[in-house]
Amino acid sequence: MKQLPLMDAWFHGAVSLEHRQEGIKPWRIPYADYALYPPDGIEGKAEICAGVRLRLHTDSSALTLSFTPLPEPAAMDCLIDGQLFLSLRLPAGEISAVFGNLPAGCEILEIYLSQNIGLTVTGLWIDDAAAARPLPDTRPRWVTYGSSITQCVAASSPSRTWPAIAAARSGYNLTCLGFSGNCQLEPMAGRLIASLPADLITLCVGVNVYGAATLSPRVFAPALIGMLLSIRERHPLTPLFVISPIYGSERETEPNKLGFTLPRMREEIARTVEVFRARGDSRMHYRDGLSWFGASDSERLPDGLHPDAEGYELLGARFAERILR
Repeated sequence: MKQLPLMDAWFHGAVSLEHRQEGIKPWRIPYADYALYPPDGIEGKAEICAGVRLRLHTDSSALTLSFTPLPEPAAMDCLIDGQLFLSLRLPAGEISAVFGNLPAGCEILEIYLSQNIGLTVTGLWIDDAAAARPLPDTRPRWVTYGSSITQCVAASSPSRTWPAIAAARSGYNLTCLGFSGNCQLEPMAGRLIASLPADLITLCVGVNVYGAATLSPRVFAPALIGMLLSIRERHPLTPLFVISPIYGSERETEPNKLGFTLPRMREEIARTVEVFRARGDSRMHYRDGLSWFGASDSERLPDGLHPDAEGYELLGARFAERILR
C-alpha cells in the first residue's frame, strides 16, 4: 500500500486541527486557546473525536488509517455513499484500522473516528495502484451543543450517535459539541458556537446544570440569555433551536441541592426563549425534550439518564420530525 499525504482537507467535523510531529490531532475547541477552556480543555472532552470524520473519494479496495495508541477500546466506522459499510471494534493500544473489501464505484467514503476518545491520526494508506482525493462537504452546516447525551458514548458506534444519524437523514454537515458532564452554559462555549459557520444551531441544555448543581434557579436563565446573546451577535438570522432535557427519571420529581427539578428547568428554558421571540427573534425556537424522548421511552435509559444504543438511534430518527418540524 502507499501512504497519502496528511492534510487538513481530509478532516470534517473538527473545530481545529493541531499539527504534531506524529500527525494531525482533531480538537472540538480552538486548540491554541486550550487554556481558555478550563479545567483541562473542558475536562478533557474537547479532544474527543465525537462527530469527527475523514471524507474522500477513492478507487482503492482497502483503506488503512493509523493513529496514536488508543487509550481505551473504541469503535470506528466506514460509510460508503452515506451508508454504514463496516464498523470496527478496536482494542486499547491499537494503532491502525483496516477497512477492506471496499466496493468499486463508491463516490463518498467517510471514516468516523470514535466518539469516546481523542487521538492523533498518523497516516492514511490506499492500494499502490489506486488514487484518492479529499471531498468537501457542501451540505448546510449544523452545530449542536449538549451534554453526554449529545456526545453519545453508549451509541453502538460513532456514525450511530443521534447527531450523526440526524445529520445524515436531514442532509447536514455536522459539528458536534457534545461534552460529557460539561454542558454548563460557560461563556466560552457560547463564544465558540458563535465563531463557527452555521446554517442551523441546536442547544440541548440543562441536564448537566441539574446534575452538578452549578447554577441556581436565580442565575440559570441569565446564563442562558448570555449564551444566546453571544450566539446571536454572530448569527442573528440562523435558525436556533433550544431543547430542554429529555426524560430524566427521578430528576423529574427530586430537586437537586439548589432546588431545581427538570420540569422547573424546562419552564425556565421555555420562558427564556419566549423572551427572545417576543423581542422579534422569530428564528429562535423552543423544543420540549419530553416530546423528543419521554417517559414512555424510559426503558431505553439503563441508568435513568443516558439512552442506550437503541435510544440514541431513536433520538436520531426522530430529530427532523420532532425537533425541526
